[in-house]
Amino acid sequence: MTNPTAFEDKFGFRRSDVGLANWRTTPFNRWAFQNVGELVPSARIEAGPAAGETAAADMSGLLGETVALAEGSETVAGFLARSHADALTVMKGGRFVGDWFAPHMAFGNRHLVFSISKSLTAILAGILGGEGRLDLEAPVTTYIPEAVGSAYGDATVRHVLDMTVSLDFEEAYLDPESAFARYRRATLWNPGGGEEGLEEFLLSIKRLPGPHGEVFRYRSPNSDLLGMLVERASGLRVPELLREKLWAPLGACGEGAITVDRLGAARTAGGISLTPRDLARIGEMMRQGGLANGTRVVSEAWVRDTTTAGSQDAWKRGDMAQLFPEGRYRNKWYQSGKGSYCGIGIHGQWLFVDPASEVVIVKMSSQPEPVDDPLDHENVAFFEALATMV
Repeated sequence: MTNPTAFEDKFGFRRSDVGLANWRTTPFNRWAFQNVGELVPSARIEAGPAAGETAAADMSGLLGETVALAEGSETVAGFLARSHADALTVMKGGRFVGDWFAPHMAFGNRHLVFSISKSLTAILAGILGGEGRLDLEAPVTTYIPEAVGSAYGDATVRHVLDMTVSLDFEEAYLDPESAFARYRRATLWNPGGGEEGLEEFLLSIKRLPGPHGEVFRYRSPNSDLLGMLVERASGLRVPELLREKLWAPLGACGEGAITVDRLGAARTAGGISLTPRDLARIGEMMRQGGLANGTRVVSEAWVRDTTTAGSQDAWKRGDMAQLFPEGRYRNKWYQSGKGSYCGIGIHGQWLFVDPASEVVIVKMSSQPEPVDDPLDHENVAFFEALATMV
């Protein structure tokens, strides 16, 4: 049993203070984002036989260095503290060159990455596409016939991958009366869930009048529907797919997890937890064109498509164009317009890949607000500066 005094000394509150009603709020998220399985039912993603890290790479020499941000210069350590960082892991040329952890997070701990889960699920779609098991341009109803009558009834897998479904849904994170709150109850992330499952909720969403494919609309249910698509196409559950298609060939060293609803439907839009290093390994695999340890994980063509294709017009018509004015969104990854690309999750989760400098950066955080646009811009500037320093 956890020593209450030790727990309080580490986190500043008691374990009994944390529940479904407050786990994503400050200060409770500092613990909850590392221990989601104690709050929401979760399925294991087993690590391979080579599991186990050796030791953290020293980053102390970098923490005192100064980076230029929008509001002026700041040390690396200062920015990490101000941005509520829990962990920072940096790779250069395929090697781990630095690991930093806040006092409340230990090396080897896993952390919820929220919407970076979307980017990982899209890799599964790319793998199944390369195997000929999932047609990325096919109608959704090819795999989910019961989607007829929902917003997805006349959408394609491509629309789902690129967030261009004309979906009548708002990403209202903080509104307890919204459809988004109902969505979170269906995933068991909020109190009062259990009567409606995730799949039932997804297929109840209606479409907007406009055509699919023209506007980037960031709507998380699209990515849970992608989880349904990869399961229908493969005949395997998402945790099995992640273990077999991603964790094993990557040589992941830590066990992962994904939250599930009452019927075992995986929250592929935001429910994956993994270690910073294993997330960095995924970024490095992308930087290597789909290869990890000499093993082909996903096709080079899919990685190239993910990092260079997509509609810039649809992006600019969308609601996030201010983050990357010259960017695009493809296969649930963001392109910066400067050659780098990333996966992003709310509350400050980042997987940043810069092929030009051969750098991969993972930052995991417990920001108080789900979305903080000014801090997002500062994070991007921080990553770009850090890539030139390591």
